[in-house]
Amino acid sequence: MGPGPVTPGTILAMDAPRTKAETFLELHYGAVPLLLPNPWDRGSARLFQWLGFAALATTSSGCAATQGRLDGSMDRDAVISHAAAIVGATDLPVSADLENGFGDDPEHVAQTVRLALDTGLAGCSIEDSTRRRPDPIYETALAADRVAAAAEAAHAGPVRLVLSARAENYLHRRPDLGDTIARLQAYQDAGADVLFAPGLTDLDDIRRVVSSVDKPVNVLARPGGPDVSELAEAGVARISVGGALCFAALGAVVDAARQLQEHGTFGLFDQAAVGLGAARAAFTD
Repeated sequence: MGPGPVTPGTILAMDAPRTKAETFLELHYGAVPLLLPNPWDRGSARLFQWLGFAALATTSSGCAATQGRLDGSMDRDAVISHAAAIVGATDLPVSADLENGFGDDPEHVAQTVRLALDTGLAGCSIEDSTRRRPDPIYETALAADRVAAAAEAAHAGPVRLVLSARAENYLHRRPDLGDTIARLQAYQDAGADVLFAPGLTDLDDIRRVVSSVDKPVNVLARPGGPDVSELAEAGVARISVGGALCFAALGAVVDAARQLQEHGTFGLFDQAAVGLGAARAAFTD
């Protein structure tokens, strides 16, 4: 059994000695799923705090976008620095997308997690993707060893970082639910606190995953996938959106810029007024 129920609205009432990591873990055992937006810079982190979210998670694709690059192109130092900037922008617990740990060997993964601990993060995620096209997913035994090394590093210090282990099959055109469940079970046994198989959209598949493990399950929202109420009914503990909010913002910029460029009109000011009002409310110290 996990910690007792904690709803997002109680986060600011926590006793001072409780760490953000402890609070973050407890939020996975609330009466409703933890909605985990993914900021891409300090400003978006502060906006999401102002909007009332209880915790945040970085996004590798959003991090890369801030540098005009694509997902998977950032090195470890840049990702750790980005995570530290998000942590410094907000009072909320923050979990970092540490991609595949920036190394094949379990010790490389452990070292990445140890560096993450120094930033003040509350959690982190490690994926089982090799980032190599011919063979995109680590063999299960090695993947579990990598999770075990990450868990040992995440749980060894005075702050027990919440470790999410990701099974990436569905993001790499390997829709094998049986293998995905077996991997998540192996990662649970290796010490992961939260389990995550991004790319799942079928509600029955999600139910099978949730019923097959004993740890909280995160689901990545996808186009055409279940909504929050359906995921809650299926027993999902946490819902994230990856880089979608970042790219929604970029999409709005593209639409507004094209309207200006191609039509010579200024409809952008309607949306700009919404953003300016939010910024004035969220960015005051």
